[in-house]
Amino acid sequence: MCNTGDIHINGLEGPYTMVTIDGMPIISSLASVYGLFGIPTEMIDRVEIVKGPASGLYGAEAIGGLINVITKDPQKAPLLVMNIMITNWRELTADVGIKIKIGRVDNLSGVNYFNYQHPMDRNADHFTDVTLQHRISLFNKIAVPRPLNKTASIAVRYFYEDRWGGDMLWNKNFCGSDSIYGESIYTNRWEIIGNYQLPLLEKILFAFSGTLHNQNSFYGITPYMASQKIGYGQLTWEKPAGSYHSLLLGGALRYNFYDDNSTATIDTLTGINRPEKYFIPGFFVQDEWQLSAKHQLLLGLRYDHHPVHKSIFTPRLAYK
Repeated sequence: MCNTGDIHINGLEGPYTMVTIDGMPIISSLASVYGLFGIPTEMIDRVEIVKGPASGLYGAEAIGGLINVITKDPQKAPLLVMNIMITNWRELTADVGIKIKIGRVDNLSGVNYFNYQHPMDRNADHFTDVTLQHRISLFNKIAVPRPLNKTASIAVRYFYEDRWGGDMLWNKNFCGSDSIYGESIYTNRWEIIGNYQLPLLEKILFAFSGTLHNQNSFYGITPYMASQKIGYGQLTWEKPAGSYHSLLLGGALRYNFYDDNSTATIDTLTGINRPEKYFIPGFFVQDEWQLSAKHQLLLGLRYDHHPVHKSIFTPRLAYK
């Protein structure tokens, strides 16, 4: 009813495909269903898709593959870009990107707006053919110029969406009732992403991200209220080792909080709600070995420790 989707790579389910923005894994669990909606297209520089296990930089979530949305560099973005589209079903989409320079700091702002409020039933089954949606996403990225082209950037995004689908006679007055079937989903989401290259001779990069995701929804008379908070920090060190080897070493720490009104967090015997709260530390090392001009070998190993699943080893072997 609400056009939920899932991404499958190499035949594996969605949880095995990692979706990142600027290399930061901020789209997972609650956000995986609608996480790719609302990223202003005028903010996207390119999208990288890796089929199969990626580098040791990513853990068991990237066994199926990796999708990385790379946003534009504010220093290279155009001053103003607009893209407005309307369909014969009266779906309105607007994307706007604006670059503003404040002193030495480049600031890039983007807005994505989508509105579709006209129920259609072309196949005469008395249910909406396309989910009705009202969505706005605000995005802002700041880049600070530094000596020796070292990177320093921070980006924030806010996402709000109201969507519903169901019986053609349904409206918001029937939300949660058993009179007329409909599905209603409200989403509020905040994201922050940052990258900072340490002022050292070696190439050491610190990256971080944080998300806050709240969902208020009804599927007929069944409520689903959920909240998730994710914090992620990662330190990487790129080190050439001779003429043929390029080493990557690093560590990561992830915090995850999840709570909803289902048996995922509520004990069925006692009725006590126990939200998930855990830290997952991880360490990784990999070697990119240039065997010859046309042959490369990638060797990697990652170790993560989950409080429930305990030790997780993710080896990598790739030949190109």
